[in-house]
Amino acid sequence: MSETQSAPQQVWNEMQRGNARFVAGEPRHPRQDVERRHELAGAQTPRAALFGCSDSRLAAEIIFDKGLGDLFVVRNAGQVISDSVIGSLEYAVAVLNVPLIVVLGHDECGAVRAAIDSTSNDAPPLPTHIWRLISPIVPAVRRVMAADKAPTAQVDAEHVGKEHLRDTVAELLRSSELISEAVAESRVGIVGANYRLGEGTAIPDVLVGVGEAPPK
Repeated sequence: MSETQSAPQQVWNEMQRGNARFVAGEPRHPRQDVERRHELAGAQTPRAALFGCSDSRLAAEIIFDKGLGDLFVVRNAGQVISDSVIGSLEYAVAVLNVPLIVVLGHDECGAVRAAIDSTSNDAPPLPTHIWRLISPIVPAVRRVMAADKAPTAQVDAEHVGKEHLRDTVAELLRSSELISEAVAESRVGIVGANYRLGEGTAIPDVLVGVGEAPPK
């Protein structure tokens, strides 16, 4: 590991190595024993915060081959920014001093599909709380529909998911002065990644303060 790498880079590199082990079917299941449990009873010092979808197939510690106390995890359906999400991530940065926030989207997301279906002219009304949850995804749906000139039935859900992931990272930075300042001061980096359910890979799409952004 290069000495010139920042703390956010180092943590993300560690998470990528863990994901590579998971994909290869060679997880180590580190820090999951009785001794680790006892060690953490009094305090936590996670290496990263992860904000992801509540989907049952998106178990963060398994995907990145981490153990107890390694990740501070916040989840809701569709990884949609809310006051509670921002407050939790600010706590991770300000109190737990994590150097990295990972925002994790995925393919075949039910919340993304619900947002797409809701744009249909004959879409049935959704329960109020579900609509409030998925409504922040709708702007991404409409942008993809306009760009692809596609009706609702032909909208590319994966494209929408990627757009929504970028929106989520941007909204996090816009809504949290604490986090945006930490990023500006190079104390915290943000990775927006897309997880592929079939392959098990977590592929970075948005990097803020973590090395060089990958090509789009």
